[in-house]
Order: sequence, then structure tokens, then C-alpha cells
Amino acid sequence: MEKKRLFLAGLEIRLTDAVVLGGLVFLTLLALAFNGRLAHPTALIGTNLLFLVLYIGSLAILRHLRPKLLRFLLRTASVQFTYLQVFMTSRDLQLLFFSWNDDRVLAWEKTIFGLQPLVWIQKLYTPPLTEWMFFVYVAYIVIYPILGAVIFFRHGEEANEDYLFQLGLINLVCGLGFILYPVNGPMRWEKIRVLLTEPFQAGFFGSIAEYIRANIHGNGGSIPSPHCAVATVMWVMSHKYTRQGFVFLTPVILSLYVSTFYGRFHYVSDMVIGIAVAVPVLFAAPSIARAWNRWTDKRTGGAA
Repeated sequence: MEKKRLFLAGLEIRLTDAVVLGGLVFLTLLALAFNGRLAHPTALIGTNLLFLVLYIGSLAILRHLRPKLLRFLLRTASVQFTYLQVFMTSRDLQLLFFSWNDDRVLAWEKTIFGLQPLVWIQKLYTPPLTEWMFFVYVAYIVIYPILGAVIFFRHGEEANEDYLFQLGLINLVCGLGFILYPVNGPMRWEKIRVLLTEPFQAGFFGSIAEYIRANIHGNGGSIPSPHCAVATVMWVMSHKYTRQGFVFLTPVILSLYVSTFYGRFHYVSDMVIGIAVAVPVLFAAPSIARAWNRWTDKRTGGAA
């Protein structure tokens, strides 16, 4: 479905922009309203304002940029880096209203499974399996732009906008989930962390994953699992736009789901809820696009 565009102050605003900018503005206003509950509100709000300025600047440049490769690179970089800032901001706002819920997650997983899945799965650890799990966990980072490039250069800019819009929508939903139900994560919750005693034996990709864990990941950002939620959207988008890519991604995505708790990045619940929230987002996306088109038509008299 082609999505209409809105022109404001000489800038071309698409549905993707409405989701990305709207989400970051909302989170920034939330931080401003409850700044007294934040450790470093000035830095957080200031960083968000900088991202907003840079994003709007990218829209201004994009309006006059013609080479396809440069358009793809600028659009992909500006949108996906802003997704990252939405994630970081949501994580910083996690404890605005509620405290950590890890004990509840551990309790219901024990009730459902009769054991702690993260403790049990240590029995399956082997160096080759561990390296594969870390590979698919890390591969997620490059699937993001590579799949976008395949969609863009095979099906055009409008198809890539569809991809970016749905990724933006699921990222925003995940961010709101962090705030509504904050979960710290297994490696930062002492009650479960002390039971995870089996060491990992992995190689190159294990080193990358552990670097990410130590230097990029922070507290929380667990429910819903962004890895699983976003991977589900990417998987469905690959089926929509590149069937060969879908076939290639199937074992990667399925393994990625498992890798999130195999690698102790998430609880099993995070994975299940991550997949589950992606489903209504995917079903809702066409309706949101139609609503955007109707609203844009009213604003522009059908000329957009």
C-alpha cells in the first residue's frame, strides 16, 4: 500500500517519520514531566533533542538527494539510529512508575515449567552450539540494514518505507513495554544469576556478544524482547518482499529466538512476549497506514 506524504515547513513527512519522531517526542516529554525521578534528566533530554534535530536535518537533506545509494544510506542510518535512541530512552525511563518484576517472571516460569529454564538449558551447552547461538544473536544487527537494502533495491523506496515503518512501530511498542513492565534481566538479577554457573565456551561471535553484553547492554530492556519482536517483523517482511531471503532467514530467526535465553540475555518469557507483541503490530500496520492516508488526504485535499 502506498503511503501518502505530508509536507510541513518544506519537509516531506512520511508515516515512518510520524512513528519515529512521534515516539521520541513522546518519550522526551515523559522524561521532562517526570525529570525528578531520573538520575540524569538533562543529559537524556538533551541527547533526545539532538537526535530530533539531526533527524529533521536528514529529512531536509533527503528532499534534495537524488542518487539511490545515498538516499538509502541516509534514510536507513537516520531511521535506525533513532530507533536505537528510542530504545535507550525507554530503558532509561523504565522505573518511572513501577519497580523490577524479575521475581514475578521467575515465579511464573517455575510454575509453568516446574523448573527454571535458564538453569536447565545449561545442560545443553556445547562449544559449537554456543557459537551458533551467539552468531545468530549478533547477526540480528546486520540483518536490519541488509534486508532493508534488498527491499530497497529490488522493490523501491516505497517498499523500504513499509519495512522501516513496521520496524519503527514494533520498536516503539517494545519501548513502552519496558516502562509498563520493567524487567532487569537474568544476568543482572542476583536470584537467578547465581544459578547460571555453567561457563560459555565460544569463539569469535561469542566474544562479540559478550562485548555487547558488557559495554552496550544495560539494566532492563527485557519484556518484550526487542530481538524477538523485531526479528519477527523482519522475518515477515522478508516473506513479503524476498522469498529467497525468507528461506535463508528462517533457521537464523528460529535460532535467534532460542539464543536470547540460551545466551542469558533474556528470560523465556521475554522471548514469548516479544514474538506475541509482533503479531498484533503486523496485523495493525495496514490499518494504521490507511488511517494515515485518510488523515493526510484531509490535510492536503487529496494532493499528497
